[in-house]
Amino acid sequence: MGKSILVVEDESKMREFISLYLRKEGYEVIEACDGEKGLEKFNNNKIDLTILDVMMPKLDGFEVCKKIREHSKVPIIILTAIEEERDHIKGYEMGADDYITKPFKAKILIAKIKRLFERLREEIDKDVYTYDKLKIDLEGRQVIINGSKVKLAPKEFELLEYLVINKGIALTRNQILENVWGYDFEGETRVVDNHIKKLRSKLENYSRFIETVISVGYKFEVHEYA
Repeated sequence: MGKSILVVEDESKMREFISLYLRKEGYEVIEACDGEKGLEKFNNNKIDLTILDVMMPKLDGFEVCKKIREHSKVPIIILTAIEEERDHIKGYEMGADDYITKPFKAKILIAKIKRLFERLREEIDKDVYTYDKLKIDLEGRQVIINGSKVKLAPKEFELLEYLVINKGIALTRNQILENVWGYDFEGETRVVDNHIKKLRSKLENYSRFIETVISVGYKFEVHEYA
């Protein structure tokens, strides 16, 4: 199934025009004729991007945008009939991602939508590290090997996260201790060694990525996958 886009526009012809071109591009379209219905449909459906007209009955686009932003980061494009700087500023303050002024060409709207989806994908990808069959998802706080989740204790994951973010850098035990356990931790550096041992056992063949640096500490170094 393609991406789902919510179009909230009170002018039926404009709403039909937008929806027609979105469907031609392979998007699933959900329509709403006013702000209240738009918010209701947003809350009751999986929405990947929202297009909001500013001037609508019941709830205007700004209010809908504000309410969506209270619990969602989904991309939002604001439609406005007037090129007003204050409207743009207000929209961005409410959490809008982009603006398009009426009248507009469909290909411009489509280009903006594709760019927002591309940017969203880039933001997601930067928090996911994949090495062959090993996947480390920092945002989701999970490690997957060969499609199966690896159960890590919170500190084991935080240790792996710190190593991965500093890939290729030799980190001392004290550095690891301070950044993973905190400056006020009163234990000894051997806690780092113990957690490295546990982490290596759970990473199976990929344990080789965690190298011991003699007289220093450890580093995450990616080798050939085979």
